[in-house]
Amino acid sequence: MSKNKSSVKEPLLRIAKRDSIEAYKAWGIRAAVLIAALIICGFIIFFITDLNPFKVYISMFKGNFGTTRRIWQLLRDMAMLLCIGLGLAPAFKMRFWNIGAEGQILAGGLATAACMIYLNSLPNYLLLIIMFVTSIIAGALWGLIPTIFKAKFNTNETLFTLMMNYVAIQLTSYFVALWENPYGSNTVGIINPATKAGWLPSVFGQQSFLNVAIVLLLTVIMYFYLKYSKQGYEISVVGESENTARYAGINVKKVIIRTMLISGAVCGLAGFLAVSGASHTISTSTAGGKGFTAIIVTWLAKFNPVVMILITFIITFLDRGAVQIASDFNLNEYVSNIITGIILFFILGSEFFINYKIIFRSKKQEVIK
Repeated sequence: MSKNKSSVKEPLLRIAKRDSIEAYKAWGIRAAVLIAALIICGFIIFFITDLNPFKVYISMFKGNFGTTRRIWQLLRDMAMLLCIGLGLAPAFKMRFWNIGAEGQILAGGLATAACMIYLNSLPNYLLLIIMFVTSIIAGALWGLIPTIFKAKFNTNETLFTLMMNYVAIQLTSYFVALWENPYGSNTVGIINPATKAGWLPSVFGQQSFLNVAIVLLLTVIMYFYLKYSKQGYEISVVGESENTARYAGINVKKVIIRTMLISGAVCGLAGFLAVSGASHTISTSTAGGKGFTAIIVTWLAKFNPVVMILITFIITFLDRGAVQIASDFNLNEYVSNIITGIILFFILGSEFFINYKIIFRSKKQEVIK
C-alpha cells in the first residue's frame, strides 16, 4: 500500500491555549497593550478634535492628581469600586456568577439610610456600629435569596441575581418617595446635615480617610481568606468541580450559601460606605453602575484582591480623567467615553494574549495523507 504525498498548506497562523505564562511576561503584555491603546487614542483625539493628545493626557493626570482634594476623591472612588470587587471575588472564584452586586449595594445603603433617619438620636459611635452591622446583614440577606434557590433547585444564579437588582431599585424608589425631603422633590436630600448623625467622621481632616482605610483592611483580610484559609480552599475546589468537591467530602450546598453570604455582606458594606462615608443620602443611583464595572475588576485580577487595587486604579483614573477632559476642552461626554472605552477594550483584549499564543505556519508544509 503506497503512501501518497500531497502538498497541503497549513493555516498561516493558529491559536493555542497557553499552559502557563510567567508573571513578568503577563504584566509586560498588559503594559504593551496599554501603551498601544494610548497611542491609538492619541490619533483618534487628534483627528476628531484636532487637539494635542499630550495635552489631553496631561489633563487626565491633573483631573486625578491636580490637588489634594482630587487625590482623595480618586482614593474614595477606588475604595468603593474595590470593595464591590472584593465582594464579587469569592463568589466568582466559586463559579457562582453573582451579577447582583448593584442590588446588594442598594440593600446595604437602604439599611444605612434607615438607621440614619430613624435612629439619629443615638450617640454617633453607637449609630455607626448599628449602621455597619445592619448594612452587612441586609447585603448578605439580599445575596442569600438567589443562593437558596440555586442550592435547592439549581436555578440560574446569573438571571436570578440580575433580577434582584431591579427589585432593589424599585424598593429604593419606594423609600426615596417615603423619605423625600423637601416634600415633592422625590429625593431624600442630605441626611442629618446639621447634626451629621451617622456620617463617618473625618480623620486627619479627610472625610474619605475611613472609607479608604476600611477597604484596605478588607483587602488584606480577603487576600488571606481566599489564599490561605480552609474555606478559601473549599471555594477553589467547588469552583473547579462540584463533583470533585463532593468526592473530597465538602458540603457543596453549605459552601455555596456561606460564600454568597460573604459576597453579599461585602457588597452591603459598600452600600454603607457610599451612604455614610460619601454621599450621605440614598437614591436609585447610589450604586452608580459600579456593581457591573466591578465584574471587570474581579475578572481581570483573576480574583486576586491585591491585583484588584491596580485594576481599580486604572479604571477609576480613566473614569475621572474622562470627566476632566470634557471639562477642560469643552468636549461632550461621548468623546471622553470613547477614549475610556477604547482603553478598557484593549485592557480586556490583553487577556487573550496572556491566555493564548499565536503560532505561525512553519516552512515545512508537506504532510503525508
